[in-house]
Amino acid sequence: MINKRLLVKNLLAHNDENSFYDKKRFISIGEKEGKAKFLKHVCALANSNPSNNSFIVIGVEDEDNNIVGVDFFDDSKIQNLVNAYLNNPPLISYENIPFPHLPDGKVVGLVTIKSIGKVCSLRKTIWKYYAGSVFFREGSISLPKAYDIELKEINNEAVATIEQHAKNNIKLTLDGVIDFLNNRHKDLESDYKVFKEQFVVCWAGNKKVVNGETFYYRVDIELINEQVKLFYSNLDEVKISIDENSFTTIEFVQLGLGAKQKYYPLEKVVINFNENGTYQINSDLLFNPPKYNQKKLGEIYKNNNLIIEKAKANIAFSPMEVKSLKYLADTYLICYLNGFEQAKEQMEIARGLLKHAYPKVNTSIKEALRILRKVRYN
Repeated sequence: MINKRLLVKNLLAHNDENSFYDKKRFISIGEKEGKAKFLKHVCALANSNPSNNSFIVIGVEDEDNNIVGVDFFDDSKIQNLVNAYLNNPPLISYENIPFPHLPDGKVVGLVTIKSIGKVCSLRKTIWKYYAGSVFFREGSISLPKAYDIELKEINNEAVATIEQHAKNNIKLTLDGVIDFLNNRHKDLESDYKVFKEQFVVCWAGNKKVVNGETFYYRVDIELINEQVKLFYSNLDEVKISIDENSFTTIEFVQLGLGAKQKYYPLEKVVINFNENGTYQINSDLLFNPPKYNQKKLGEIYKNNNLIIEKAKANIAFSPMEVKSLKYLADTYLICYLNGFEQAKEQMEIARGLLKHAYPKVNTSIKEALRILRKVRYN
């Protein structure tokens, strides 16, 4: 098993950006330009590495390799995004790698790209990149190529060496479990489970029992062997179930208009562990968005937009408007799910305007955008 934190360290320590490795301060795949650039790099790395893994490390300063981190990113549907836009799409995963010095909720993103051995190209036009475009890596740059398109195996040995140096060991696993239970989450209920005598999953959260069922909130779940954060949220509630072969979570989100809130199942994730030292993560979207009267939603949407306009103009909010900020993210999300498509753009604007003065509102908007991303990718 590869310790992904060690893998990131080895990539940063021993390699400038090259034909199998790229690094980014952040990615913005919620926006058309950011999505297009991300797909371009995925395509280029896949074509430049037809028989070995290639990587994108996210949350690192370009100039000095300083690890600054990014927000936890739920990747469960990112393969769907790649499949939709690329011909011969590579297998892709996005993993959240915790580093001890980063604050809660901040991680390093590790994108691992595995080519299927065929030329990858854009399936359809996006931003300024045309359908049919083929990209390759030339040094640290992803460039289009229109002739002499040939897949060459040039990085196999280098990547194999880096991955070998990132192999896990018993000490790293034990240190990871102790740190998770005793240091990072000493204020929460925490536990661990060993699967197939090889895999260790740790989880932590505040526990509560509702109608005989146990739920966790402020949840953090990690696969310690690989130093991968599987789930992280300060807001949503999670139901956890375990057997000898699998670890299952069902995530619930709280939605409603004003104080009338209700829990809705969002996603079920099952991690199946095998005797041969492998595992698979399967996810199913369970979300059935609530439906509301369009006229009522139109009024709420209009009032939300008025608050954003006041924020743009630096006009002080009334006490009633400050109170309504608590529900801004939820109501925008409900509006979007009921056909108000500009609500997502309004959330993005609100996040930029309110993140310093109202950090809790900013957090709730980030969670709403995370839910929206899951639903759209599905």
